[in-house]
Amino acid sequence: MTNIKFFYGNEVPLEMHKVRIVQKLNLLPVEERVEKMKEAGFNTFLLQNRDVFMDMLTDSGVNAMSDKQQAAMLQADDSYAGSETFNRLRAKLEEIFGMKYFLPTHQGRAAENVIASAYVKKGQIIPMNYHFTTTKAHITVNGGKVEEIFIDEALNLTSTHPFKGNIDTEKLKKLIDTHGAENIGYVRMEAGTNLIGGQPHSLENLQEVRNICDQYGLMLVYDASLLQDNLHFIKERETACQNMSIREIAKEIAKQCDIIYFSARKLGAARGGGIITNDKNIYMELREYITLYEGFLTYGGMSVREMEAIAVGLEETMDEEVINQGPNFIKYMTEQFQKKGVPVVTPPGGLGCHINAMEFVDHLKQNEYPAGALAAAIYIASGVRGMERGTMSEQRNEDGTETFAHMELVRLAMPRRVFTLSQINYAVDRIAWLYENRHLIGGLRFVEEPKVLRFFFGRLEPTCDWPEKLAEAFRRDFGDSL
Repeated sequence: MTNIKFFYGNEVPLEMHKVRIVQKLNLLPVEERVEKMKEAGFNTFLLQNRDVFMDMLTDSGVNAMSDKQQAAMLQADDSYAGSETFNRLRAKLEEIFGMKYFLPTHQGRAAENVIASAYVKKGQIIPMNYHFTTTKAHITVNGGKVEEIFIDEALNLTSTHPFKGNIDTEKLKKLIDTHGAENIGYVRMEAGTNLIGGQPHSLENLQEVRNICDQYGLMLVYDASLLQDNLHFIKERETACQNMSIREIAKEIAKQCDIIYFSARKLGAARGGGIITNDKNIYMELREYITLYEGFLTYGGMSVREMEAIAVGLEETMDEEVINQGPNFIKYMTEQFQKKGVPVVTPPGGLGCHINAMEFVDHLKQNEYPAGALAAAIYIASGVRGMERGTMSEQRNEDGTETFAHMELVRLAMPRRVFTLSQINYAVDRIAWLYENRHLIGGLRFVEEPKVLRFFFGRLEPTCDWPEKLAEAFRRDFGDSL
């Protein structure tokens, strides 16, 4: 977003686009929201979209496409093999990242599956700045173990550190020395670390990690799904990069990596994913998994129309005026919450605004799933659907005990170019009211608990009648307002 100064009033983000297609929203009365939450098993993933006013569950596959992306979809070449659509997308990836080998997948977690299947052996360790839920699942199902070696500042929820997503390089070297390089499958770096508030890494840190990988003969695998936010923060916060273009930063990031994989549902604002590399041996090793699990090498399970949209979306990602709206809206929302005393993760990161549930509902214990309870309460109070990012998003230990998360967060994702500022202000108002009434929020317990990725489709129930009491308080304060 261009730096636009307002002569009157406060400084607010200014959208550098106009809306051409709209979709009607629905806001149910609070009593109906309680019933819909019960039907969904107090899991916001199981709510029906028709019952949601603002869907801030995720930024994956729900971003607004540009006019140029929509137009590009009309030229798709739907040949099973040798598609020109594939050639256009491959060429765009090589232009941006300088990597000539491209393996398409139907989404990011499919790319994770391919990489883990090829390079994770039983008993191996995969060091990373922070895990993502599906990443960890793919590594553990192949017999590996995730080791998070984030910097100490990463778990400080209220901080001014600009790059809380960095790897602690001294911890990384110590880990490799302790276990032996032969027992390390690869080192993984995630852009915009999802589970600790969308916090970025610096280019300098990535370069340091690359040097360590070279020293020990290890591969560096990079999850670029949230790259566009990380690119913005590198340019904005890293002194050495402020005179670099977004395109130059992206190319420099790619130079450090052996493998880059991504979810185009985030990076590219369409539905798909892929793996890129400059190493022919890696390409040859992975391509058999593509044809086995995904599809032929020129579509990889993706719609060719989506592939055309991804190629345009990647080019748009190189435009700072396109990629900075998300971080700027998130910053605005975070600052509005701070003014009202609502505890949030700082500095504002990418992907979404993150509420600190551990502090918001500090009367709840972690085994009562405070982030899950708060996400349910937010929906009841506002019709806004957020996502639990806490202990519910972990999985139990083999002995049945809980793995308590480092943080209990509710993520209010900011899909690109979807919400208006008035809608953001509405969400802030309702959640600020909820904070004033936080003592009414009770805990949750599982009644249907899958062993893996339980946060997606597990079902819970409240530990008391707190949802009804919350709805009663809403009616007292808001009357007949929705």
